[in-house]
Order: sequence, then C-alpha cells, then structure tokens
Amino acid sequence: MIRSLYSAATGMKAQQLFVDNISNNLANVNTMGFKKSKLEFEDLLYQTMEEPGENISDQNINPTGLQVGLGVKPAGTQKIFSQGSLVQTENKLDFAIQGDGFFQVTRPDGSTAYTRDGAFKLSDEGYIVTTSGYLLEPEIVLPVDADAEQFTIDTNGKIYMKMVNEDVLEEVGQLELARFINPAGLKSLGGNLYESTAASGEPVVNEPGLEGMGTLSQGYLEASNVQIVEEMVNMIMAQRAYEIASKGVTTSEEMLQVANQLKR
Repeated sequence: MIRSLYSAATGMKAQQLFVDNISNNLANVNTMGFKKSKLEFEDLLYQTMEEPGENISDQNINPTGLQVGLGVKPAGTQKIFSQGSLVQTENKLDFAIQGDGFFQVTRPDGSTAYTRDGAFKLSDEGYIVTTSGYLLEPEIVLPVDADAEQFTIDTNGKIYMKMVNEDVLEEVGQLELARFINPAGLKSLGGNLYESTAASGEPVVNEPGLEGMGTLSQGYLEASNVQIVEEMVNMIMAQRAYEIASKGVTTSEEMLQVANQLKR
C-alpha cells in the first residue's frame, strides 16, 4: 500500500506538469512563430519479486515473473516544429519561412539566437531588427536615399530597393537562414528565441531555398502551430488521469486505516 501511495503521487505530479505544458501551448496560440511542446513520460523502476524466466522446478520456468512498478516521471519536452499557417499582413517587413530554417538574430551579449518569428522592424539607423530590437544576422541596413515604399524581398532572401530618382531596383542585402539536424534539441529562451545546444548540433547557414532551406514569403507571418481542439482534448485526458491518480492516494489511505484498526 505504501508503494501505491508513492506511485499515485508521481502520477498526480506528472499530470500536473502535463497541464502546465498544455496551458503554455494554449497561452501562445496567437504568438507568431510559436512551436508547441509535447510532454513525454516514462515509467520508473520496478520492484522485482520473481524474475521472468526463473526456474520454478527442474522442468519449468516462470513465464512472466512478478514485478511491481513504482510510478511515472516526465522524461522530457519536445518542441514540434511543424509548419504553422501563413497569415497575410501586407507589411513589407514581415517575412514567413515556408519549410525548414530559422532567422538569425544577434543578442546584446553578442551571441546568436534563432527564431521563426519574422515580424521585423526598422531601427532609427535603418537596420532590420526584431520587435525586441535585436539585429537581424547578417546585418542588413537600408540606404537612407532609398524609397521605403519600394522594398521587396524574393523567395531566396535577396533584398531589393528602389533608390530615389532611380527607375530600377537595386539589391541591398541577402538574408540567410540557419537549420539544425535536430531542432528539437534547441533551448527555448523566451521572446520567441532559441539557442543552439550540443543536442541540436551546429547550425547550417545558407540562403533560403538552397540545400534544404525553406523559402521566404514577404508580407506574411507564420502563425502558431498549436491546435486548440487537440490541446483541449489533452487537457481533459490530463484532468481525468489526475482524478484517477488521486483516487489511488485516497484508496491506499483507506486501506491503511483498515490495517491500523485490526489491533482494536
């Protein structure tokens, strides 16, 4: 009965963390470029009372053994980098990635972070920056003598602008993307940013549309890939599992009360 108390308690803790993860997914349903997380579980140790395959007699072996599990634990959270739907904004500084890849931005400490959020802005010096003011990498600055209304970027990341009193578009920059062999190994930093880890591997940087990189769509943003109905179903499942696990705690406690009353 003591085992059942601990096992049920681990189940309640696991389902609480499951609800926490679902709540975070739902909270970010309107966060551009957000990727949902999936919580994964694994069972804990087993107390083996009889080994499977143990000799019962000279001619017979135990076909199944006798093992009692000791509960569950969260094994990890995995980011699901499936494509989100594209939302048209008609903002010339909004870029959406269709396919694999991340935008690269430079953080204040000089390190590189990665994002799928393509809602960029212009700084007072003409640099393309994120909403938080981080510079897009490689740095792209728009000429002061350019016509801001004539700003275009093609699917391969080449940026063109029309200069004042000019009739043709001039290439002013090349946007690059980074991709990882294991994007699920990226570390979430908040602010729609990720950083590389030993699990994600080193970034492979290239122009959009080359060597497996996704392409760009100007005037669009990638919406969150959270599916509300799926998350609500998961929440109901987690709630019911939490209730059942709590029943295991109360049932074990009642059985202990019965055992304690035997001496009376």
